[in-house]
Amino acid sequence: MTEPIIYELSVSGRSAAHLPALDVPPSPLPPAHLLRRELDLPEVSEPDLMRHYVRLSQLNYSVDTGMYPLGSCTMKYNPKVNEDAARIPSLLNVHPLQPAETAQGNLALMYGLQQALAEIGGFAGSSLQPAAGAQGELTGILMIRAWHRARGDTRRQVILVPDSAHGTNPASTSMAGLRAVEIRSDDRGNVDLEALAPHLNDQLAGIMLTNPNTLGLFDEHVCEVCRLVHEAGGLVYGDGANLNALMGIVKPAQLGIDVMHFNLHKTFSTPHGGGGPGAGPVGAGERLVDYLPGPIAVRKEGREGDQARYTLRMPAHSIGRMKAHYGHFAVLVRAYTYMRMLGAEGLRASSEAAVLNANYLQALLRGVFPLPHDRTCMHEFVLEGRLADAPGIRALDIAKRLMDYGYHPPTNYFPLIVPEALMIEPTETESKQELDRFASALRSIAEEARREPELLHNAPISAPVRRLDEVRAARDLVLSWTRPTRPAED
Repeated sequence: MTEPIIYELSVSGRSAAHLPALDVPPSPLPPAHLLRRELDLPEVSEPDLMRHYVRLSQLNYSVDTGMYPLGSCTMKYNPKVNEDAARIPSLLNVHPLQPAETAQGNLALMYGLQQALAEIGGFAGSSLQPAAGAQGELTGILMIRAWHRARGDTRRQVILVPDSAHGTNPASTSMAGLRAVEIRSDDRGNVDLEALAPHLNDQLAGIMLTNPNTLGLFDEHVCEVCRLVHEAGGLVYGDGANLNALMGIVKPAQLGIDVMHFNLHKTFSTPHGGGGPGAGPVGAGERLVDYLPGPIAVRKEGREGDQARYTLRMPAHSIGRMKAHYGHFAVLVRAYTYMRMLGAEGLRASSEAAVLNANYLQALLRGVFPLPHDRTCMHEFVLEGRLADAPGIRALDIAKRLMDYGYHPPTNYFPLIVPEALMIEPTETESKQELDRFASALRSIAEEARREPELLHNAPISAPVRRLDEVRAARDLVLSWTRPTRPAED
């Protein structure tokens, strides 16, 4: 007889569940051939169960337990009031297929968020449809493609992508059936105008600008780039991933941006990462507003003094739906709550604090590690994770050693145009004291790199898991528990 498979904590007869007596007739079990006899679930007590899961939770690093300086991704603190708002029963329990007349509160919130995003970006309108920033990128490029095709301008197939852009930009272009062409940066980290010039022709559909770019720099040529592209008959897509450096200070549409996505997790404090639901709404100027995906919430015309009523409609030349129903509604509630809590002045103050924190931290680390573009940065900056007097040390070694100091590492090896890149974003929610501690940790690691390079090569030392073969870990995923193999008996 085969020995039953049990988990290491399991002891026969223990139970963490105590179910009440049935107050309805019991239902029969499914037919025997549908029952999984081999599924031996663990038998554990309630204390065993609680300690197991709490112990696992304590092995996780999160923005609620420490600084998370992940450049480009903006791992900022999520106010807990957002979670309370997302759980308001009258918002939470509405079904997306209910008639609009029975979901007026939800539609009013969607309409208010659309209006707020359009105002922040300086756009004529916005749509909440896209389910993530990358899908917002695809949406914007599809809108640009539709606009050209509506004009019969089918020759325009080229989208220019600066080498300082986000990595998903070329993928979004290809998915839209267009051709991505890379444009190099100049010595100051801006779009190189000389490299741009040859592409300003009748094949140009548009350009994707990330501003501030992934070097953490505001492009000093942004208005000139937008003007040149428009004069050549193209449109400008704005990658709004870094709007948290500009919000309330400058409106992207005023720079010449025709369409832009908003990363709600980066700028408006909704949860980020883990493959869960996100939101990447899109704002558009006058030329593209009728091409927005839908449906969008609109306010019905009524008599003066009547209570406002809302409904849903598709824009006149909409590219269609990008998401089932109306986007990830609970994420939209969180972003709306953040906006209403801060107000216009608070949103601007958030951007100012993000930029101040990044420049303060950059000043503390100037001279510790090479700084490829020694300029005033925006919300993030990029260092080179290498040292002339510690030639065997790489960015990965520095990142792994940071874990021993209690910090999540910054983004490694992106952007690709900086060798051994360490991309650092402190966000607006970190205090001066925390920034000082983080800078002190990096200074200590630089000294260790010179004195004890093997310490960095072996890091992390004190983390729950030692250094992994990350390529193998990504390719050979272990997603479930398996019974340990026991040696054969003599």
